[in-house]
Amino acid sequence: MLVENNPLPAIMGRACYHPCETSCNRAQLDKAVNIHAVERFLGDLAIEKNWQFDPPPPATGKRVLVVGSGPSGLSAAYHLAKLGHQVTIYEAESKPGGMMRFGIPQYRLPRNVLDAEVKRIENLGVRLVLNRRVQDLTTAMTSEAFQAVFLAVGAHLAKRAYLPAGDAGKILDALELLHDVEVGQATQLGRRVVVLGGGNTALDAARTAKRLGAAEAIVVYRRTKDKMPAHESELQEALEEGVKIKWLSTMKERGQNDIVIEKMKLDENGFPQPTGEFETLETDSVVLALGQDVDLSFIGMTPGIEVVDGVVKVDSQMMTGHAGIFAGGDMVPADRSVTTAVGHGKKAARCVDAFLHGAKYEPEPKHDLVTFSKLNTWYYSDAPQVVQPTLEGARRESSFAEVVHGLDESNALFEARRCLSCGNCFECDNCYGVCPDNAIVKLGAGKGFRINYDYCKGCGLCSAECPCSAIEMVPEAV
Repeated sequence: MLVENNPLPAIMGRACYHPCETSCNRAQLDKAVNIHAVERFLGDLAIEKNWQFDPPPPATGKRVLVVGSGPSGLSAAYHLAKLGHQVTIYEAESKPGGMMRFGIPQYRLPRNVLDAEVKRIENLGVRLVLNRRVQDLTTAMTSEAFQAVFLAVGAHLAKRAYLPAGDAGKILDALELLHDVEVGQATQLGRRVVVLGGGNTALDAARTAKRLGAAEAIVVYRRTKDKMPAHESELQEALEEGVKIKWLSTMKERGQNDIVIEKMKLDENGFPQPTGEFETLETDSVVLALGQDVDLSFIGMTPGIEVVDGVVKVDSQMMTGHAGIFAGGDMVPADRSVTTAVGHGKKAARCVDAFLHGAKYEPEPKHDLVTFSKLNTWYYSDAPQVVQPTLEGARRESSFAEVVHGLDESNALFEARRCLSCGNCFECDNCYGVCPDNAIVKLGAGKGFRINYDYCKGCGLCSAECPCSAIEMVPEAV
């Protein structure tokens, strides 16, 4: 059931920052279900047992090109293959994975996990062409007579900033650093490294610098902790590894062996303003982590494709202004995360499939959400969240070994049982027991219940006593 929507559970169980848990009703009872860890457990188990996807249906004869093998491209390729289409992925790098490989360090996402989940998608019949950089989109479309294209190029271009620098020392980009580490060409950073930025990439660069031998890694960020875009868990892990943070600070000048930073203060609107107070930090290298852009040069003169503020404009079908060309992930206006990208790939595949059949994709209506107020929480026992173990601090700085470990089978089962099953019957038999008219009919284990409306008076006891609000009372049709 998990991979009906997400073909990368072991990856997502590591790289996703689990925003779903912020909406988990269990959080209002004690603490959210560790959905992230359970997903990872299932993904790792699938790799261990070599579980494969069900084979695709008979081929439709339609051919689709996916540009980029990052999370969005892989997700789209998987869902398109499951719909029976012939899919080819063009990847500019020598290995697949996009920003998952070249933007997420191995201590967060081991490469054997990434390779295993990519291989499983290939086993569906998806053709992956490496070292194939698309120079001109129109040519790529016509070269193999593709009937549709999904653009899923990641944001691999580092944003630049003007830094006054006379006899400047080493300055490099965070993405360049992470890429070089991945391909085994790590730059010598020296003993003291300063990273400018406040996102996850900035923290990854600082943590990587420590692993490359830096005695000191300092992140310089112009705003306060509560405004930092990096995820809280990654910030905490960075601090545990000895990374230091200079809050409300910005770099003014780079020298040969030092940098000058200016202290900031918040104005009445909460925006940082310069104070005129300066501090000099000794450093061997400066790493810039100021955000990323997508290289859109390959789009060229393709008619109909509109670029606004560095991203491609798409409609509700995720299609550009050029018929048959779709885009998602980092290429379109949206939150740039592995989670969002995988979702874009799924939706784009459905839109492409509809286009290939001369139709438009119409999503199925969503059911109503069950809020915490609709639950009978007294039926549930106390159960503290299982916390994932982590690698001890001393070992983190000396290797790229994975920092956060997974759950074992017993812990995963316990964590899954913490789920309140909001809106979904789990056959507790409450309705069967409280019904005064014997109108509830048990259909057998795993089959749920049926209501005999010849006996039911509509008293609502079953609905009122359902722990998870799986029974809804509606007016009877006249």
